Amino acid sequence: MNPATEQKTEEGGTEKEAQAPVAEAPVFQAVLDENESDEAESQMRRMSRRSFLWALGAGVGTLAGYKWIDTRRADGGIPWPLRRVLDTQGEIARDLFATARLAPTFPASLAKEPRANGNYGLESELDLASWNLNVSGLHSGEDLQLSLADIKKLPRTEIVTELKCIEGWSVVVRWAGVKISDFMRRYPPATQSGDAPNLDKKPRDLLPYVSAQTPDGAYFVGLDIESVLQPQTLLCYEMNGQALTPEHGAPLRLVTPTKYGIKHLKRLGTLEFTGQKPEDFWAQRGYDWYSGH
Repeated sequence: MNPATEQKTEEGGTEKEAQAPVAEAPVFQAVLDENESDEAESQMRRMSRRSFLWALGAGVGTLAGYKWIDTRRADGGIPWPLRRVLDTQGEIARDLFATARLAPTFPASLAKEPRANGNYGLESELDLASWNLNVSGLHSGEDLQLSLADIKKLPRTEIVTELKCIEGWSVVVRWAGVKISDFMRRYPPATQSGDAPNLDKKPRDLLPYVSAQTPDGAYFVGLDIESVLQPQTLLCYEMNGQALTPEHGAPLRLVTPTKYGIKHLKRLGTLEFTGQKPEDFWAQRGYDWYSGH
């Protein structure tokens, strides 16, 4: 053997062995891992950009939709698209409402005094001795002025139901007064056909709405005739066994237990049967006109 060749073999092996990739496999794997990492990072960046663009587009669309709604003509205190949604909801509720559906009742022992929430229509001075209820929209065509004594001549009804506030609180209250349905039998409202009213057989021939206002007109509510005919809807003059106090609507208020408290108008001054959907204080401020629960 050639000594030079042998020396080369001892120090570096054969030429083929000298070219063996001693550290090549780990380096190559590291390069692959780095390439895969770069590709994954690139994909994540692309996905992040797409997500951002989608979110940006959705945000711009939402903002544009909000601005479009917000600039629409007001209808009853809110943009008309929102008013249409509330009206549709109310119409569905009205179609499902049955005058025979009763609110739950409770033992009188659970009755408590509710908080005096809101004083709309109660700020003006009122002489209770000279107070009258003004009634219009009657079949007779006449407008009436009724005293509290006139109203108390009608059958007295007492109920113990839950007063629910739209703010979320509720309280059980014992109410006493006259069913509006009994009031309507004594003072018949006008009908759509012009025929004599028949509350039992032809309730849908009655004028479809009732408007109620405080004496000064500062607070007003609208009711559908089905809610008015509900047997727990009262012209109320007593609460928890006592005459109404001024802060709770003396001398007469509405009680309609299937509606939220915003419909329980205090200090009733005017009651009108009408064929037109009446204005409503809180509906003008964005609440559901029917406000049932």
